[in-house]
Amino acid sequence: MRISFERTGGFAGITKKTTVDTDTLPPNEAATLSRLVEAADLFRLPEQITSPNPQSDRFQYKLIVEDNGKQHRVTVSESALPGTLRPLIEWLQTIAQKR
Repeated sequence: MRISFERTGGFAGITKKTTVDTDTLPPNEAATLSRLVEAADLFRLPEQITSPNPQSDRFQYKLIVEDNGKQHRVTVSESALPGTLRPLIEWLQTIAQKR
């Protein structure tokens, strides 16, 4: 599985990007990533998740997930972030900060 992650927006407008691949991660991190993707039910989420009350200076997250020949894109605003997706976003942000 491979995930491209991009965070844009925020007060400073700093973009963070990273791509993670379970084939190149340590086994414990690959297992964590797979579990988080499954818990988020990522492939069933709509491509756009927006807030009914958009707020300026909030982050926007873009994910492209590739797994077993399937690809799915999700763009979600911080204020509309589903609770099931939050742990995956937080994990990806931590990885992005380390790189």
